[in-house]
Amino acid sequence: MKKKIFAAALFLALAFCLFCPALALAQDKTHIVAPGDTLWKIAQRYEIGLAELKKVNTHIKNFDLIYAGDKIYIPEAAPLKNLEDEVLRLVNAERGKYGLPALKANWQAARVARIKSEDMISRKYFAHNSPTYGSPFNMMENFGLKFSAAAENIAYGQRTPSAVMDAWMNSPGHRANILSRTVTELGVGAAKSANGTLYWTQMFLKPL
Repeated sequence: MKKKIFAAALFLALAFCLFCPALALAQDKTHIVAPGDTLWKIAQRYEIGLAELKKVNTHIKNFDLIYAGDKIYIPEAAPLKNLEDEVLRLVNAERGKYGLPALKANWQAARVARIKSEDMISRKYFAHNSPTYGSPFNMMENFGLKFSAAAENIAYGQRTPSAVMDAWMNSPGHRANILSRTVTELGVGAAKSANGTLYWTQMFLKPL
């Protein structure tokens, strides 16, 4: 199986890309709207994007007008969350070896990273620049992330979190992103293709 990795970094809002050689949503919850609820509040509560909520709640005619008692279906935002969480744990374990502070999980960045992994599968490419969303930094900004520094690592073909972390840590560009003193938060997004190949994206940032 092919295994590849790419790294891209942006520090102080200057894009710098590093090349290194080597949603399907399942509905599983229902939220009953309470007085004062808005779709945005519900999205924040369940750590899911508004677009994902709107996609599965076609019975709501006006998303600006939801009423107490309405049912809002909550899709499974992260079907591979256990893998993503393990990558984050391994990142912080590596950082701890060098006395670096742990990176905080950022669910919004994880959502964008997950969409990037899905996009690479659906559009059949492997690159930092997406034909759908542009550069990783433009993609982050277009999804509402604001940052003074950011970085992206991507990979595919590795079967486990430890395998992809080993690949990244043995590549200077990816390792530099993982051990960066500039970024403070991380979103990890994994997606699986129809043939079972895993695609991995890490989006690092220092939020404004």
